[in-house]
Amino acid sequence: MHIAFLNPQGNFDAHDSHWTAHPDFGGQLVYVKQVALAMASQGHRVDIVTRRIVDPAWPEFSAPLDAYPGVANVRIVRLEAGPPQFLRKELLWPYLGTEWVPHILKFYAGDLPDAFTTHYGDGGLAGVLLSEQTGRPFTFTAHSLGAQKLDHLGPTQETLPDLEARYHFAARLTAERLSMNRAARIITSTRQERWEQYAHPAYRGAVDVRDDRRFAVIPPGVNLAIFGAQSVAPDEAAVQAHIQAMLARDLPPARRDLPAIVASSRLDPKKNHLDLLRAYAQTPELQERANLVLITGALDDPLRDARHATAPEKRVLADLREVITQTHLWGKVSAFALRGQLALAAAYREFARRRSVFALTARYEPFGLAPLEAAAAGLPVVVTRNGGPAESLRDEHGEYGVLVDPTDPADIARGLARLLNDAQVWETFARAGQQRVLDRYTWERTAQGYVAQLKEILRQPPEFSAPRLPIPRYFRTGDPRDMPPLPYPARA
Repeated sequence: MHIAFLNPQGNFDAHDSHWTAHPDFGGQLVYVKQVALAMASQGHRVDIVTRRIVDPAWPEFSAPLDAYPGVANVRIVRLEAGPPQFLRKELLWPYLGTEWVPHILKFYAGDLPDAFTTHYGDGGLAGVLLSEQTGRPFTFTAHSLGAQKLDHLGPTQETLPDLEARYHFAARLTAERLSMNRAARIITSTRQERWEQYAHPAYRGAVDVRDDRRFAVIPPGVNLAIFGAQSVAPDEAAVQAHIQAMLARDLPPARRDLPAIVASSRLDPKKNHLDLLRAYAQTPELQERANLVLITGALDDPLRDARHATAPEKRVLADLREVITQTHLWGKVSAFALRGQLALAAAYREFARRRSVFALTARYEPFGLAPLEAAAAGLPVVVTRNGGPAESLRDEHGEYGVLVDPTDPADIARGLARLLNDAQVWETFARAGQQRVLDRYTWERTAQGYVAQLKEILRQPPEFSAPRLPIPRYFRTGDPRDMPPLPYPARA
């Protein structure tokens, strides 16, 4: 098959330049790249179609065509949309239907892909317009949906205009409704994503979440070349030395070789570091057996120096420092930076050698790739039961990680103690978690899932249970006067 991935905001290049340097350069890029490469390795011809940027600040994204070293049948195709400089994703809406889609049609004149996979609402909108003009089917993978983001921001009649001006929710939610309405298949990472996120009132009438023909669960994968237990990073020894130096900085000599409870997630209130710390603080047995280690992306000594933290990070750190001080945990908690996936994977392997555990106690985790990465590297995991981990780490055959109630520090402590108090239990969960990843959560499996869905769609085009939604004039003109109303219940 010839398959095109539509991802206008994703700035792909041969060397993964600037990944994580901007909110638009996050996990979605990793996902698209890895699925595309895995599809290509299975014999398919793949294009990653994105937006061309001619901007001195982003020189890597200016060439019309690019490729990954040593990969013959994956192209990066960059096509113009709007002004040449970089634009954050919220500003792309006026240019997708007026410029980007016409350039895609011109590029593929006479050699259209067999099908498109679309990513995020902007890619989905392009799929809608292309499918309308060419008849080619497309799948829609949202990665995240705007209604949940708007819910999280807590809009009121007073704040909604400012939120709309910043995030352009009217365009995003309307594009998402069109994408899920017209897609031949909606790809979700978990069953919960389908039943909880797509059932939001903002998407009512766009798709029937009870229609099994419209949805497919295809989980993302772990990059085993990076996170595999037997992999070795180019700077593996340097990472090990850095960890030892940070533990020496933060812990007394007698505690430096203890196992660790490792938490590696952004310092966001939703990740709930605070209840993990409370669980540790109220359980002397855990303190005797292990240190608590917080790995941050870029803050080298966040518990003592938060000058470079963002405002939300500072609030999280202030709460953590207060608990550490009140419960006399200085000398039992270490926090430091590790930059990049290679360093993080090397750290997981080092902590696995120390018979440590990985902990993620987020209030809600939509999928939960981080615990699977840690499990692949050999760490048994203690993870929130709310969200995707309830599917990935438990099934009718058994447990592959310890699931806990993230709102209950006592339950978190029990889950941690279950692994740290019994060497045989630690071994059992370490092996089970690692095998679970190998069996179900690789990018090869993800690509196979996409290919199977695309083949089925091409063999038998789906029937649509929901009425076709009309495409608002705005997406054909880019004129703000044609902007559709926000399809969100709070606006009423």
